[in-house]
Amino acid sequence: MAFWDKLLGEFVDVIEWTDSTTDTMVYRFERYGNEIKYGAMLTVRESQIAVFLNEGQIADVFEPGLYKLDTNNLPILTTLQSWPHGFNSPFKAEVYYFNMRQFTDLKWGTKNPVMMRDKEFGPVRLRAFGTYVVSIDDPVTFLKEVVGTDGRFTTDEITAQLRNHIVSWFASSLGESGIPILDLAANYDDLSDFVTNRIAPEFANYGLKLRKLLVENISLPSEVEQALDKRTSMGMIGNLRDYATFQAAEAMKAAAENPAGGGAAAGMGMGMGFGMAKQMVDTMSASTGMAGSGGGATPPPVPTETPWYVAVEGHQTGPFNKAELRHKLETGDVGRDSLVWRQGLEEWTRAEQVDELAAIFAQMPPPVPKG
Repeated sequence: MAFWDKLLGEFVDVIEWTDSTTDTMVYRFERYGNEIKYGAMLTVRESQIAVFLNEGQIADVFEPGLYKLDTNNLPILTTLQSWPHGFNSPFKAEVYYFNMRQFTDLKWGTKNPVMMRDKEFGPVRLRAFGTYVVSIDDPVTFLKEVVGTDGRFTTDEITAQLRNHIVSWFASSLGESGIPILDLAANYDDLSDFVTNRIAPEFANYGLKLRKLLVENISLPSEVEQALDKRTSMGMIGNLRDYATFQAAEAMKAAAENPAGGGAAAGMGMGMGFGMAKQMVDTMSASTGMAGSGGGATPPPVPTETPWYVAVEGHQTGPFNKAELRHKLETGDVGRDSLVWRQGLEEWTRAEQVDELAAIFAQMPPPVPKG
């Protein structure tokens, strides 16, 4: 009796898996060479799926619940085996547990710059990185296509492969999106959704579901970023002549405040400041074609007035020059509440709210009160 108790004790009669890790996707229940006892209890918890394999073939798939392994719960295996040895024979089988929860904060990124064509800058090289969320969608496909006979399959074993696919699919998706480079930062959310929908069907081939792909950063090569910084700086400087005049004034001030050499040195510093200012202004004047710098410089074009338009009973009238508009203001044809517009205004604006016209109203008496 003791011999049979020992023999039967080697059969596994409780099958379950509790995961204490954060990266295990698939776990094969370890039998340590033992067989699974007929009538054993199989526990499948929420967020788990169990796949029962017999002699290398998928016999049954179990969703969350508690199962007694017998002919009632193993109809496919019953058909495969035909039970030639009776219903009390142990199972020479394997059980794979699949973790169905979402695996978050998986990293992706470009090892090398990705080439693409931009409408404004032409061919450019981009680097990008971010995170994605994935889960097992079809355990059978995932077992056949990816896991194989691996007893413990973790995210590290597939993220490298998925990362390479993401970079490839991301490059083509980025080109299809048509988003200009300078607008990418403002469209990360839209780009993330676009790339997720574009790449998700590819993940399905592995039995996986791409829940979300996030684009955290897209950057240009350092030399291109430096060129853009210079371009931005020039835009912030604005008028180069005014900037050069300001720089000359600062240089003159610094030279005049130089304490070395006392009063003589101060005078010399002031003279040097004036000389530097004149040289810089003359240089800018010559480069912009202004007269007074000598030689055959041509004068700049005569400035033209910006035309004004006035809304009268819902219709646009004009254009008027500033003298004509001033006359209309003085005669009362255009009042303080009249809507006016010129280039530089975002929308039709009340006349008294435009700085140039408000000065004219300030010189005019207010309307005579009625009554």
